[in-house]
Order: sequence, then structure tokens, then C-alpha cells
Amino acid sequence: MKLVDSHCHLDRVDLTHYEGSFRNFVTATLESGVEQMLCVCIDLESYPAMLELVRNYDNIFVSVGVHPNDRDRREPTASELVEMASIPKNVAIGETGLDYFRGETDDREWQQKRFRTHIQAAKDARKPLIIHTREARKDTITLMQQEQARDAGGVMHCFTENWDMAQQALNMGFYISFSGIVTFNNASDLRDVAKKVPLDRMLIETDSPYLAPAPYRGKPNQPKYLHRVAETIAEVRGMDVEEVAQITGSNFSKLFSTAG
Repeated sequence: MKLVDSHCHLDRVDLTHYEGSFRNFVTATLESGVEQMLCVCIDLESYPAMLELVRNYDNIFVSVGVHPNDRDRREPTASELVEMASIPKNVAIGETGLDYFRGETDDREWQQKRFRTHIQAAKDARKPLIIHTREARKDTITLMQQEQARDAGGVMHCFTENWDMAQQALNMGFYISFSGIVTFNNASDLRDVAKKVPLDRMLIETDSPYLAPAPYRGKPNQPKYLHRVAETIAEVRGMDVEEVAQITGSNFSKLFSTAG
């Protein structure tokens, strides 16, 4: 089975069990059946080191962006993001988006401004967006519509929202990506969404080192656990897991068309 992890943070993975070697980690990941990975940026401060870490691996791609959770990160301009995304290894802008989970209403204006900057950068760079959304359904969709995010396209990563939001994103040409959350016992509503998303618009991810799937909950997540996400999607859709792997891998190549 050949899997593609469409969203992970490899610069944050615990290498303890790999003798501290990133190369050993990549070798073990490939042997587990994961053939490609997208290492996603969350701040500009760590981007150079992240890029250097994966530079020599043809099967690992990167994105550039600033996550909505942290206000004290250096704010990028759209032109700066475009310049940083200009290298062939970089296939996307993000992750970006809105996260209202903590509930601070005074945080929303700067989050929205940062999100708008990333959407503009994605359109200018002609590269897709990686969108993070949490407890911000209405504003996320509204901003995507206002800023014409459909012109860039992209993916709603680690999707945990309802079918209505999924439909609105799909209508703008976006893909929906499912993480290990879809395997959780309390995620029956999300599995229902996974049944409905068109197969040609679906991706899978680990979001490593976060959100390890069942039965690995409580442990640091790793791309090699992606098989659990694929197996769960196959189960809820009555499909063969190999077919899920093939389709989602093909979708990854279509969306991130510069990813070899």
C-alpha cells in the first residue's frame, strides 16, 4: 500500500526511537508504506530550519505560512510569502486560517487579516492554500468567499466540521482532508462526513506529531500511522484500503501539481 501524508510537521517529530536520526526516521516511514509527505510550515521563524531538514529528500515537500494560533509570530506580507514559496520544493501556502477555539474575541481581527494575506499570496504564487479552521465556520467561509480563495484552491486540513461547511468548501473547489480524528470513538459525525465527500476531492493526513489515531492515542503521532486513517475511510465507505490509498495519493498529486 502506497500512502501520501498530505499534512505533517516533520521538524517537530520525536526522533528518540530513530537514534536521533532524521534519515532513519524517513527510511522507516517509507518502509511503512508512506511514499510522500508534505511538511507544513506554521511560522516563518522555523521555516529555514524546516526547509534545510528536508531539502535532500525528493519525496518530502514543504509549504510556507503562519498558523492562526500564535499572535506573536512575525507577520508576513503577501509578497514575502510568494518569494518564499517560489522554490520547487514548496507546493503550497499555509497553514493559515482561523481558530476561535480559545474564545478571545479580540484575537479575531488580526487572525482575519493574516488569513487574507495568505489568500492573496496563494493567488499571486499560483499555489494552493492549506486552511486550518476551528470553531470559526462562518467567518472562514465568508473570508474565503470575500477574498476569492477559489482562485487559488486548496485543502481544508484536519477537517472536523460539519457536512454543510464541507459542501461550501467543496463548492469553492477545495479538497477535504481527514486526520486521525476520524478514527476516534466520539467522531461518528465526522465519519458521516467522510462518507459523503466525493472521493476525487479527499485527502488523508496525520498532522504528526499531533492527533495520533486509535489505537495510538496518547502517543506522539507519526506518518507511519497514516494507514489507520486510510483503513477507517475504507471501512466507512465500504472500499478496499488500497483503493483509498491510490485515490488520495492521486488527489494529492493533482492538488499540489508541482509535487513531482
